[in-house]
Order: sequence, then structure tokens, then C-alpha cells
Amino acid sequence: QSEAGTAGSSHSMDKSITLPPDEIFRNLENAKRFAIDIGGSLTKLAYYSTVQHKVAKVRSFDHTAKEVPSDKLYEISVQEEITARLHFIKFENAYIETCLDFIKDHLVNTETKVIKATGGGAHKFKDLIEKKLGLKVDKEDEMTCLIKGCNFVLKNIPHEAFVYAKHADSEFRFQNTHPDIFPYLLVNIGSGVSIVKVESEDKFERIGGSSIGGGTFWGLGALLTKTKRFDELLQLASKGQHTSVDMLVKDIYGGSYGSLGLTGDLIASSFGKSATADKDFSKEDMAKSLLHMISNDIGQLACLYAKLHNLSRVYFGGFFIRGHPVTMHTITYSINFFTKGEVQALFLRHEGYLGAIGAFLKGAEEDNPNQYSWGENYAGSSGLMSVSPDINPMQRARSGTFDMLEMDRLERQLVNLPLLQDASSYIPDTVDLTEDALAREYWLSCFEEALDGVVKRAVASQPDIPEAAERAEKFRQKYRHKLQTLRHQPFAYGSLTVRSLLDTREHCLNEFNFPDPYSKIKQRENDVALKYYQKAVKSLEELSWEERQFALVRVELTAGPFCEQLERPWLVDAYDQWIERLKGPPHKCALFFVDNSGMDIILGVMPFVRELLCRGTEVVLASNSGPALNDVTNGELQILTERIAAMDPVIQSGLKEDRLTLVQSGSSSPCLDLRLVSRQLTWQLLPSDILWSFVPQSSKTISSFVFFPLPFPSRLDKVLAMVVRERQTDLVIIEGMGRAIHTNYYAMLTCESLKMAVIKNSWLADRLGGKLFSVVFKYEDPTRKPSKDTVALTPS
Repeated sequence: QSEAGTAGSSHSMDKSITLPPDEIFRNLENAKRFAIDIGGSLTKLAYYSTVQHKVAKVRSFDHTAKEVPSDKLYEISVQEEITARLHFIKFENAYIETCLDFIKDHLVNTETKVIKATGGGAHKFKDLIEKKLGLKVDKEDEMTCLIKGCNFVLKNIPHEAFVYAKHADSEFRFQNTHPDIFPYLLVNIGSGVSIVKVESEDKFERIGGSSIGGGTFWGLGALLTKTKRFDELLQLASKGQHTSVDMLVKDIYGGSYGSLGLTGDLIASSFGKSATADKDFSKEDMAKSLLHMISNDIGQLACLYAKLHNLSRVYFGGFFIRGHPVTMHTITYSINFFTKGEVQALFLRHEGYLGAIGAFLKGAEEDNPNQYSWGENYAGSSGLMSVSPDINPMQRARSGTFDMLEMDRLERQLVNLPLLQDASSYIPDTVDLTEDALAREYWLSCFEEALDGVVKRAVASQPDIPEAAERAEKFRQKYRHKLQTLRHQPFAYGSLTVRSLLDTREHCLNEFNFPDPYSKIKQRENDVALKYYQKAVKSLEELSWEERQFALVRVELTAGPFCEQLERPWLVDAYDQWIERLKGPPHKCALFFVDNSGMDIILGVMPFVRELLCRGTEVVLASNSGPALNDVTNGELQILTERIAAMDPVIQSGLKEDRLTLVQSGSSSPCLDLRLVSRQLTWQLLPSDILWSFVPQSSKTISSFVFFPLPFPSRLDKVLAMVVRERQTDLVIIEGMGRAIHTNYYAMLTCESLKMAVIKNSWLADRLGGKLFSVVFKYEDPTRKPSKDTVALTPS
């Protein structure tokens, strides 16, 4: 995939960055495989590395041992874990020699002797690469790499594709990740244009193209304006008026041509006025006219091929695009005109990396990277730059210098929850902060104000480690910088939401080895709550059926039986419908997405679960795979459930009879994306009399493991998506603000659902038309008409 146009811009760069700092080529000492894509001006380097970081593990105490304090439920240990990470770095060709020197000096553990290469410059720099790195350059087909890279980002990066709307409140409108990305049309605009129909992972065909492309714009533009730099030519176009040069319909007919449906402002002839007008035309106007001419031509070609092959998804890429607002706007306008809005022009956030990603995948096929799920690491990725040069005139020039994308391999493959009505239209987030400026400013300020508290908790979670304070300060600086970036570029990582702000914070905490800042707080709260469990259950059993149902909901909402009674009606109140449903036959299986540790899970969720079991309903408890805030993790929940089972025969029999199942959700977030639930089985080993679960740390050979004991030796770890199908789940319960309000408030499921939360944020309560600690109790049955209990979460 070739680029052009910024090679001559390096003279305007800050020369202090000619030597890449360590944070650019991160974790290079553990790099295993390499790939490179060299275009006309930009080099994109890809490498795979193993990353060693700390994880918090919990292990149940052996309470038969005399030295163990009887009031402690479990111990917490911070262990080293190795995971896989993909690094993609983009920089100008002018820096290639310096970068290769840096890589050579830091290469220590690489396993490969070959570097996969693609792009027009791969042959030009072949000898330099082989000399500097001592790796053999293995050339890969450019188009094959391009398609492989495109498939990969569309499958693995949420909000990868976007529509550009120049005059809208939000310039970017990000698309949902479709479960099935095929077929699609890729229009790659380099020097010329290639139009490719992609039907599957390995089946694609070049069905058309044109010699009039980016090179045409650059070449003719240079002749017309004497401007040799591509970016400068685009800057001229952004300031020009094409109507000064182009002949419009109204210039010929004095207005519109009604019988043909042509408006007066439509271009009748590109550069038409230059043939008759006796005057000089400005560089800006000529550049704008040229951009319109080429974009309209490409747009019409794309539309004709899309219609011919019955394709509705059309992606545009290549050096001609590269995130420039004027280019995206003109192509979008052209597509809208020729298809009357039936086809959208889609662009990609990581379009510049497609060739490098594809070349890497070609070199890593034996590791089967497509068998895993990958997630963007917000702590290490640069994010989409601002498209407005007025915000920071130097930003666009600098963006070509060093830009990064990092992706972490997830422990488990993730798939759509089978119970979603329509996975392709499902949007987990209730409010899009990218489009809501007031909400965006509030939440960015909210997270910034909370930063000191997060730093203190991070340090307190590692009291015996002297350098924890130093790492916490680095975390503070990095996350604050991310917040400042998002204030100016809310679209940097896709749609900005409360979920993405929380996820970014978790990524930054993990980056500086704070895997679970709430671990000790959760441990204390769990220990205390357990002491009240039997008393709470006894008091519930003494109530009548109707009283007990309300008490269970109240306890669930208020995270404990000793809070004052919540007065109805609630802000969203479907309690009567829920009670009416409970008077009918029991549900077959309830999937319960749980929230906080402590009182919430032990005194709120578990009595609720107990009641469902007594009704004859099987229960699947889904908890986070990894820590986030004070949410209970799967490891903690297994220990808690074991202890509760020891003092509650209902829970104990539920476990023994396999009517109560614990699963990992696959998430490490306080929010919940139902498109990403756990699919992959965890291997099991049985040394002596205890069952241990392990996760292999190498996909090629089983070379190292992380072992941790499962508290139920007779039970295997279950897989959420599989369990949902097997148990014929007909009820989904989602609790907590993060899971039920910030996300999934509008989620449409194929079965009954119950969403419960207390609003613990005064701003959000006010936005919803309620007060602090207002209750949301939303029961939905897809077989019935929607009730009138819903409040709007967006401004009226």
C-alpha cells in the first residue's frame, strides 16, 4: 500500500525527535516477529512481543491451618503474567535509518530470522533492512496484505469504520462492528485506484480501477499550483472555492435543470470556466476544483461497482485519504449524490496500518493469530488525530512522524451474546459523549477530579513496594494526558463514552502495574458482609411471599438489608409487571451479570439467586474475568460462593446439582458490552486431589503457564456463550450503573430482561429527571408491548 506526499515535510519537524524515545518502540527486547510496509513516504513497522505484567490473584486460605487468621476469607498475591501484544508504528521514511539503528540496538530475544515486507518501498530499502537488522526480507503481495489487514481491523477493533460528516455536530459517526464483515467493497486510492470485492478471509478479486487517482491529483496539482508537497496541496484545496473555476448547471441554464432533476449548484463541467474566463485563478480555487473532479470520478466508479455487485458496504483507503477532512468530505458528498444516500462512504481509523498488519499476519500464520480475540490497548495507542488544522497547525505534520497502535491478545475468544435480538444494531453505550458536548465536558471533568483518589488507592494497594508511588505518578500523568487529548479529540478511539473512559483508565493502570487497586478494599468488604449473610437469609424467610419479593429487590438495589426502605414509585418502575410475571411459571434459566463485591454480591445478589433456585430456576452468575474498580471477579466469586455454600444448603445443592453455574464474562471493565462474551474453554489439569486451571502463555508451544486453584474440585470452568445456549436461558438480569444504565439500558434481547440500578451520580440523576439515589427497575418482555416506564437518557 503506497503513500505519497509528506516526505518533503521533515524540514518542518522538531529535530529533537529524530531519535525515537523508548516509548515509541515499546517492549522491543521481547519482539518475536516483524513485518514492514514501506510506501512512498511512510514506513509502517509491525512486531509481536510478549509482555510481562502484574496480575492480582486470589487464593482461598486453608482454614484448617492454625496460623491462618479465621476471619480472613482469602489471600491476594500479585504475580507476573506473560501475555501477547501486537505493536504497529508509523513514521516517515526520512527516519527509517535512525529507527532501524534503534531496533538493532534493542533486539535481544527475537525468534525469527525473516522480516515480512510489503509496499512499493520494500525493494528500495531491502538491502538497508537486511544490513541493519540481519534479517532476511521476504516480500509479500501488496494487495493480499492490504485485504488481510482490513479484515483484521474490521473484526477486532470496535468503531474501526466511520462516516465523515463535515457539518454535523460530530464530524465522525462510528459504525458498529458487524459479526459478519463480508462481503464488502474496498476502494484503495493510491497513485491510481483499485476496486476490490472481498468475499471471505482469503477470497477477494480486483473487479475494477482507474488511472485517475491520488497521483493524478498530486501531479496535476503540482503543474497548476507549482506546489510539490501533497499535504500543502490539500491545505490549498481546503481554503479554495471550486465555483470560481468549475462551470455549474446554473452557469449554463441560469438555474436548475428541473426536468433532469439537476440543481443549479451541481458541477456541469470541472474547470469549465477556465476555458472562457479571461483571468488568473487562485491556487486554492484550482486545487479545490481538482480535488472535486477526482473525488467525484472515484465516487461514481465506486457506486457503479457497488451496485453491479450488490454491495452496500464500501470502504475507502489509500494515501489519497489518510484522514484528511477535505478528501473525506468530497468523497462522501460524491457517494451520497450518486446513490441518493443508499450507500455510505466508510473510512477506517487505522487505514494506514492495513498493509503492515497483513504482512505481519502472513508471517505469523503458524501462530494462528486469527483464532484469538484482540483488543486495542488505549494506553499505548496514539488514537485518531484531529482533522482540524486550526486546532493545532503542526499536528498533522507531526502525525506522520511517529504514530502507534497496540493490541493485546485477550485470554479468551469473545463472541456476541446469543440472546441479542440484533447484534449488528446493538449499541452498548447509552450516551455518546462524542455527540453530546455538555455530557462530554461533565464526564471528562468528573474523571479528572477523581484522578487523585485513584492514584491514592493505587499506592495503597501496594504498601510494601517502595516504587509504587513513582509508578502511580506516571499513571497520573499518562491518564491526564489522555483526558486532555479526548477533550480536544473526542473521537480519538471511536465514540467517546463513559465505558471507554473507564476502559482507558484501566489500561493505564495496568500499564504501570496496578492490576487491582481495589483488591484490599474488596477483601475487607467481603469478609464483613459474609458475617451477616445467614442473618439476612433468616430475616427474609420470615416474610410473606409478596413481602419477600420486595425485600429482595430492595436489598439488591441498596446493597444490604439495613438501608432505609425505598419509596415507590421509582424513576423507572416496572416492579408490578415483574411481580405479576413471578406469579406465573418459573423461568428455566436466569443469566445474572453481577456488579460489586462486598454487600452487593453477598447480601444483594446471593439472596436473589437463592430465591430463583427455590423457584426451580437454574442460575448462571457471570462476573468479570479481570478486575475493574470494586467489581467482583470470577476468582473472588468462586471463593465467596464456596463459603456461602458451606452455610446455606440451598446454594450448596445448587452447586452440587449443577443448577448454579459460575462463568467468566470475558470482560475486565465496569461496563458490559454484550458483543464480547467469553467463548474459549479453559484447560483443566488434575494433579493429586485438587483441580487447577491454567492458561498457556504461548500459542505455538505450551511453554509456560499461569496456574491457580479452582475452589470447586468437582466443577469445570464454564463458557458463557455455550452455557446460555445449553441452558435455554430465558431471563437476563443486569445490575449496577455501569452495566444497566451507562451500557445496555436500551439493549434489546430475545428473552425477558431485568435491569436494576440506583443512580449514584447527581448529574446523571438530574439528566434523567430524577434525584440522587433514584431507582431504575426496568423489566422487559419481548413478547409484550413496551411499557411506559422508560426515561430518555439524551437531551430533549
